[in-house]
Amino acid sequence: MSKQQRKTIDKVFILLGIVAAGVLLIAGCLAWWGGNFATKSVHDELAAQKIYFPPKGTPALDPTEFPGLQKYAGQLVDNGPKAKAYANEFIAVHLKKVANGQTYSEVSTAAMQDPTNATLQQQKAVLFQGEMLRGTLLGDGYAYWTFGQLAKIGAVVAFAGAGLMLVLVYLGTLHLARLK
Repeated sequence: MSKQQRKTIDKVFILLGIVAAGVLLIAGCLAWWGGNFATKSVHDELAAQKIYFPPKGTPALDPTEFPGLQKYAGQLVDNGPKAKAYANEFIAVHLKKVANGQTYSEVSTAAMQDPTNATLQQQKAVLFQGEMLRGTLLGDGYAYWTFGQLAKIGAVVAFAGAGLMLVLVYLGTLHLARLK
């Protein structure tokens, strides 16, 4: 390969490296913005609901019944991990007590077969409301928060990739300068 061909190849790779670094920087910025948007949206929406874990030491947060929730005692549910904990370790425990561990689907089926049974109708309503809140906390709270966290990790990876490309561009320009 001639010196001129090598210079041309180096220039092409330097240009591609600059473009790749730029694309990675833009992708990183967008991912970071998206991650911040997701986590802030979840925080703001959850905080507006004013859902609090019961205070520490109260019967509502018995350490034997709710061991995983003690670290959240008295706190506002305002992020994904708290939403998941509240949904899976607080609401779910209470819902299991409503109809002896039966699910909404099971109680609803029984309630349709016996529409005059007030107990079944009440259990059906409580289970429906509880499962809807659980689903909202898990889907709109925890899942969306997690997507935001993943976007931020993606942003960091993109920024690192852009940094690596810039180092390679620098090394390429040093190599090109030696060829002159």
